[in-house]
Amino acid sequence: MASDLELPGPVVDQSWLRAHLGHPDLVVADVRWRMAEPGGGRAAYDAGHIPGAVFVDLDNDLASAPSMDSRGGRHPLPASGSFAAVMSGKGIGDDHVVVAYDDAGGSVAARLWWMLDVLGHPCAVLDGGIGAWNGPTESDAPERSIATFGEKPWPGKAVADADAVADALADGVAVVDARGPERFSGESEPIDSKAGHIPGARNLPWAGNLGDQGTFKPREELRTRFSELADGGEPPIVYCGSGVTACHDLLAMRLAGIDDARLYVGSWSDWSSDGERPVATKEETS
Repeated sequence: MASDLELPGPVVDQSWLRAHLGHPDLVVADVRWRMAEPGGGRAAYDAGHIPGAVFVDLDNDLASAPSMDSRGGRHPLPASGSFAAVMSGKGIGDDHVVVAYDDAGGSVAARLWWMLDVLGHPCAVLDGGIGAWNGPTESDAPERSIATFGEKPWPGKAVADADAVADALADGVAVVDARGPERFSGESEPIDSKAGHIPGARNLPWAGNLGDQGTFKPREELRTRFSELADGGEPPIVYCGSGVTACHDLLAMRLAGIDDARLYVGSWSDWSSDGERPVATKEETS
């Protein structure tokens, strides 16, 4: 039985959340994460979170363990059965509506949004994250009963691998790199073994989706930002370092009216691990 609680869109503000907090069909998910501080997201959750929120860990809940050679990327999708079991264990069932938040502009929470959205499960990201929340917080984790989250396969039309990216570029399909310009240009690469970007990709950093207050820019501004991608052709493919912050661009594209864009899940961490794949840098694209 579907919930009678309806989300106004893929992004909600804190006033909407406050008005619906406590609804039996609503589950709030705290997806805070620290790249350089293992366990830092959980520590932040334990220090204070939105009442009733469950903690969802990026590394353990929204990804499987990376391979030893980095092929497949640093955050591969978990097996569909594993993801269903994780959601069930968090008390998220088929009839629940999810609102996810973080403290990083939605750049991590968007990964959970994307994973649920492609499975047809209602989810939204809290605009501005916990920084925009002006309601109470609590430190105790809620006691939620195990729910039934039905297993569904990851839809092939929503994901892309390295070969699909190469084919898309050959066919003139837009490929978007959501990383910051310094990593795109190859001037800086703090994580992966190679610096640069996929040749032919265009750089639309996820942070550019946000305004000065750390919330999403108005829809019209997002439409302008992504206007070159909405030309009626095949939907673009988006990547980042490991398939996480790229979901922020996918969310912003949804707000801009661009549907069916695909995620290159392995992203740069997968592409750069293959010595046969070409790499471009600022010098090579200037």
